[in-house]
Amino acid sequence: MDFIKAEHLFFYYEQEDEQQNNAVNVLRDVSLSVRKGEFLAIIGHNGSGKSTLSKHMNAILLPTGGRILVEDIDTQDEDRIYDVRRKVGLVLQNPDNQLVASIVEEDVAFGPENLGVEPEEIRRRVDNALKAVDMYEYRLHAPHKLSGGQKQRIAIAGILAMEPDCIVLDEPTAMLDPKGREEVISAVTKLNREQGITVVLITHNMDETVNCDRVVVMDKGRILTEGTPREVFSQVQLIRSHQLDVPQATELCAKLAACGLELSQLPLDTQECIDVLSEVLL
Repeated sequence: MDFIKAEHLFFYYEQEDEQQNNAVNVLRDVSLSVRKGEFLAIIGHNGSGKSTLSKHMNAILLPTGGRILVEDIDTQDEDRIYDVRRKVGLVLQNPDNQLVASIVEEDVAFGPENLGVEPEEIRRRVDNALKAVDMYEYRLHAPHKLSGGQKQRIAIAGILAMEPDCIVLDEPTAMLDPKGREEVISAVTKLNREQGITVVLITHNMDETVNCDRVVVMDKGRILTEGTPREVFSQVQLIRSHQLDVPQATELCAKLAACGLELSQLPLDTQECIDVLSEVLL
C-alpha cells in the first residue's frame, strides 16, 4: 500500500532580478511512491532536489505542478494540512529551526502537548524518545547550550515523541560524530522494523543506506535510478558519473574487480566485504 505518492511533481522557486523574473526549477516531473512501512533512502548531491522533495511530504512546500498524496490526502487541500502533518513528521537539517523551548524535555513534549496527549503518556513518550537518541541525561538542560549534534538529536526526539506514521529525516546525522550517527540510524531503524513506522531518509552518507529497503537517486530534480541498495550501488560507474559516492566496501571491491579479481558480488558493508574477499583470497 502506498503511504506517500508523488505524481508528476514539479516545483520551482521564483527569482527576481533587475531585468526579468526567473523560475529556478528544482523538481522536474518526479513520480515516486513510498510504501507503508518502508524504509526508503533518497540520495543525491547538493542541488539535486532531494531536500525540496522531503519538504513536500508534509506540506511545508506545495507543488507548482502535479500533486503529492499522503494516504490519499492531497497536500494542497488546505483543510487537511493538519492531518498530513500528524501523519508525517519532518526532521530538518538545521535543528535550530525546530527547537522552541528553554528546557530539553519541554521541547520534546511540545509536539505531543499540541496533539492533546495525556500528561502521563507525554512523560512516557518524552523519556523514550530522549533515550532513543541517547540524550536522556540532558533532559533538564537548556537546548541553546548544547552542541550542534546534541541539538539535532533533541530535534529528532521531538518528532519521535509525536509518534507519527511516517518520519522524514533530512540529513539527520550531518552534525553528529560517528557514534552519534550510529545511534540515530539504529533508533530510526528500530522504529521502522519493530513498530512499522514508515521512514524516508535523506542523506549524503552512503553507508547509512545499505540496510534500507530501497534507495532513490536524484540528480537535477529528477529520479536518476532506484532499487534495492545492492541494485543501486552495483551501478558504480553511473553513481560516480553523477558526483556521488558508493559505500566504502563497495568502492574497494569495485576497484579490485577492475584490476581482474573475480568477485561473486559487490559488498555493501564491512562484513560482506570480508566474506566476499575470503572466497577468493583464502
